[in-house]
Amino acid sequence: MRVASMNSRFLDACRRRPTDHRPVWFMRQAGRYMPQYREVRKHHDILEICKRPDLAAMVTLQPVEVLDVDAAIVFADLLLPVEPMGLKLEFIAGEGPVIDNPVRTSSDIDSLSISNTDDLGYVGESIQNTVRALNGRVPVIGFVGAPFTMASYMIEGGPSRSFIKTKQMMYRDETLWRRLMGKLVDVLGPYAIMQVAAGARAIQVFDSWVGALGSDDYVRYVAPYSRALIERIRSASVPVIHFGTGCGGYFRELHAAGGDVLGVDWRINVDQAWMDISYRSAIQGNLDPAVLFAPLPELKQRVHELLKRTGTRPGHIFNLGHGILPETPVDHVRACVDFVREFKP
Repeated sequence: MRVASMNSRFLDACRRRPTDHRPVWFMRQAGRYMPQYREVRKHHDILEICKRPDLAAMVTLQPVEVLDVDAAIVFADLLLPVEPMGLKLEFIAGEGPVIDNPVRTSSDIDSLSISNTDDLGYVGESIQNTVRALNGRVPVIGFVGAPFTMASYMIEGGPSRSFIKTKQMMYRDETLWRRLMGKLVDVLGPYAIMQVAAGARAIQVFDSWVGALGSDDYVRYVAPYSRALIERIRSASVPVIHFGTGCGGYFRELHAAGGDVLGVDWRINVDQAWMDISYRSAIQGNLDPAVLFAPLPELKQRVHELLKRTGTRPGHIFNLGHGILPETPVDHVRACVDFVREFKP
């Protein structure tokens, strides 16, 4: 197994420096597709794993040991910050996360706390445990949800297909919307910086639901708050990865909102996306997660095609265009890492 210094190829790529190989890690690399994780889940629910630093660190380390990836990402959930804000979060089998008291009114927003982020200290402890166990082999990535994605969960009460309630607030009461988004920045910024203080060497900002918006709505209602959050995180002197799904139609606007690295989903060509932002940030992505189910010769061809498209310009981090799917064969994920490492431009 490779031993890397904390000046790793992942961090070098974040800063658009040359690397010996393309760095590779996977969104949701710690999770349900891994037998080791499923064994832990037989005895503990998701929130318990997140809130127990020993378990969260164990799960975070599993893909580093099995896959030999170039970074670990702390096992947590995007929605953990809603609890210290005063919302009731639970995970229901077959439904996912559910917020029992969603935010719909002015008084709901008034009651949201922005002063209890210390309650999330268990995430920092998970990062500390992981950093100690890794002993410099690879860096740890922390993460937060982007303000729009967090707001949509809080308003809808869970996942949504149409985001009707979210858009109703945006369109009917822009002042109310902006108060909510401002509070989220005030919570997510310190939360991310706490992760950096605990040892995270980069932070990814996940805007998982931003593709529900058109470009004009993104620029008006969302971009100012994503920009404010990213600027706060960058004050901690670590790279920020800004990842949005379904936003190929306004990728330049996403880039304008900030980020040292721009994450690209699988719906657009990564080389075109990079060109669209004039190579002013590093870029991460963007293999379709479903390609990991392909026969290995096809998977190898797809991986190498993607690497050829991004060329020899420093600053590309190999990843999927979204998270690993639950049924993904582990040996295919490991083979994907090998295909990245063996590639010669």
